Amino acid sequence: MSEEDRGTYVTAVVLAALAGYVDAFGFITLGGFFVSFMSGNTTRMGVSAVEGHWHPALIGAGIIVLFVLGVVIGSLVGHRVGHRRRAAVLTLTAVLLVVAVAGSAVGSTQIVVAALALAMGAENTVFDRGSGSSISLTYMTGTLVKLGRSIAAATTGGARWEWLRFAGLWLGLLAGVASGTGVHRAIGMAGLWIAVVVAAVLAVVFARRPHLGLNGANT
Repeated sequence: MSEEDRGTYVTAVVLAALAGYVDAFGFITLGGFFVSFMSGNTTRMGVSAVEGHWHPALIGAGIIVLFVLGVVIGSLVGHRVGHRRRAAVLTLTAVLLVVAVAGSAVGSTQIVVAALALAMGAENTVFDRGSGSSISLTYMTGTLVKLGRSIAAATTGGARWEWLRFAGLWLGLLAGVASGTGVHRAIGMAGLWIAVVVAAVLAVVFARRPHLGLNGANT
């Protein structure tokens, strides 16, 4: 892995941790729904709808729509600014997280959840190459599938340590969830300011190095 690819990978792990961190806040706020894990929301929405529990079904559907909208907005912003897409998308993510903090300050759960879901959707377009995201940041099911395949390949003569890349992404998400939960217990929603700072710092990094990760490995 080249130095450029290593930089991309480290950034991806940090972004996965950021997604996990934010998801912990969303999960706690919503009592069991996610702002970055749409597979879980889809399951809850489907089960709730069949059982006739329309309120949670609508919550799940609403979050999914907002997440997809975040992806759309992030993709459009990235397309408009060209090679500085990563800095622009991360700036957008940071702004949306600030909106979530503001929503919390005025006691509006709706604003908090909407802003968090939009932010996580936008974050997933950071490494977009035009035809789709090259690195899974919140879709950890796919990452775990790649982890399992890499382990199997390592036992049959393939790359010996390739699986560590995927394990690192998953562990990054897990670390983010754990730290987000701990911070929320300690200082509540004010802990989202940490996520704002992380997104803003990464935006500055990409603003200074706009080509970082353009040829990164498909993770």
